[in-house]
Amino acid sequence: MTRTGAYGERLGDFLRLAEAPPSLVTRSLRGTEIAVTETRNDNPVPGLSGSLAAEDAYLVSLKLRDYPDCELWEQGRHIKKADVHAGTTYLYDLKADPRYVIDKPLHSLHFYVPRSALDGLADQSGARRIDALDCGLVGHDDAIIRHIGASLRAGLRRPDEANQLFIDHMMLALTAHVAQAYGGYRHKAETGRGALAPWQLARACDKLESDLNGKLPLQTIAAELGLSVSHFSRAFRASTGLPPYRWLLHQRVRTAKRLMSVRGLSLSEVAISAGFANQSHFTRVFSATTGVSPGAWRRDALGTVSRDA
Repeated sequence: MTRTGAYGERLGDFLRLAEAPPSLVTRSLRGTEIAVTETRNDNPVPGLSGSLAAEDAYLVSLKLRDYPDCELWEQGRHIKKADVHAGTTYLYDLKADPRYVIDKPLHSLHFYVPRSALDGLADQSGARRIDALDCGLVGHDDAIIRHIGASLRAGLRRPDEANQLFIDHMMLALTAHVAQAYGGYRHKAETGRGALAPWQLARACDKLESDLNGKLPLQTIAAELGLSVSHFSRAFRASTGLPPYRWLLHQRVRTAKRLMSVRGLSLSEVAISAGFANQSHFTRVFSATTGVSPGAWRRDALGTVSRDA
């Protein structure tokens, strides 16, 4: 059986990397897999890249390193040679069998966006499906792609700390941007586009709080409320002022504060109980959110408790 899905190990094989590159995957659009993979090789063996299975999908590639005189091939033929600059974005149609000569150090982020994800986005909002993405805009600066890429690189470096809600949120934003900027997609307003109903908000918050680790996909929560992922995300933000992943982050911090007010618990125990991957992850997030370290916050809190006793 021909393997499809140009991300992770398959993309590593395509670029002839020694090890499988890190990737993050979301299945928030009707079970469709969308993924981002970071590929890097500082000392490649010169030669033509492998060949990916032809499929109705696209790679959106954000270059993180200059790559002079890049030779691009499509459908077995040499197409062109051009300088690739760090910070630029390229789109590749996987039906065209894109390949290139690997003869210099490389470093890129590759977003795998299948046709089914683009169709699902349109269907969920009642919009017309797009015909194809325009892959002719070569080596241009796409500020939104750069921002999303920068936001996801921390998760690629530390996948055990990656918040699935955050990954879903960013990949949904990536898909919508690509569809609009390169496919002419126009979002059709959904009825009842305001805030969630009180019962919907209560149920959504209960679901989020039940999984402080953040592994519950947005699709699962949205489906329980009878909403599309995009509608749920907008309505939740309208109700709370925060996207779901950010709301959950604040809930983790609130939970950690409550646990640190109890004597006897180590910071490591607090971190795991509040949904963080480890104490280091807890310290980084807590410090960034509150402006003080967990240890400093607890010393102050317990000192206040003892004086009030």
